[in-house]
Amino acid sequence: MSVSTSTPRDGVAVVTVDHPPVNALPVQAWYDLAEALTAAGRDHAHRVVVLTGTGRGFNAGVDIKEMQRTAGHEALIGANRGCAAAFAAVYECEVPVIAAVHGHCLGGGIGLVGNADAVVAAEDATFGLPELDRGALGAATHLSRMLPPHLVRPLYYTGRTVTARELHQHGAVWALAASRHTLLETALELAGRIAVKDGYLLRLAKEALNGIDPVDVRRSYRYEQGFTFEANLAGVSDRHRDAFVEARAAEGS
Repeated sequence: MSVSTSTPRDGVAVVTVDHPPVNALPVQAWYDLAEALTAAGRDHAHRVVVLTGTGRGFNAGVDIKEMQRTAGHEALIGANRGCAAAFAAVYECEVPVIAAVHGHCLGGGIGLVGNADAVVAAEDATFGLPELDRGALGAATHLSRMLPPHLVRPLYYTGRTVTARELHQHGAVWALAASRHTLLETALELAGRIAVKDGYLLRLAKEALNGIDPVDVRRSYRYEQGFTFEANLAGVSDRHRDAFVEARAAEGS
């Protein structure tokens, strides 16, 4: 697992997640990501942060295999708290955060992009919440920041994914990149337009915009997580997670 921070342009930090093969993050990785985002925003040399990932896709959510091979509920609790910390770190980063998405953006990936200030995506990007198929609930808070309720609900109930182009049509994606090879360039173009602004005023603007949000994203997400714990206590979640792990083993992934 690697979370790295680079500064390709003046005033712009790029936080990159690299956890092969699909960026499904174990517990510690969520905390590492939260720390990297917080540190990047706290550095007054930065006026904007770009969050991106390597490999097959942006983010595939939590590492369910880690959860199922860990006795007791330690990994489940850790994943829930780690996700909450990473999502909050995006939202509460002192400067604007641009999510640059390619490939799959699932589960926890929606939590990250839904809390970002802007999203740019490659044409191959797909977004979805397969939570019900994984025995969990969560990140509806964040999908609701991207789409209207009567799209969020059927997407959540069915687990269907939507394309970057569909999200662009609904205004949830700022710009489309023709391919993942031009994605970072597209994100840096927007980042550059933000980074020329006064850093002090940008930080005030971020705080002000968060302050007028109609939904408390921390509290809303934690409320959702309570239903995940209920599903676990009912014995439903393990059944679905075991089925997921077995299916992936059969596929050889």
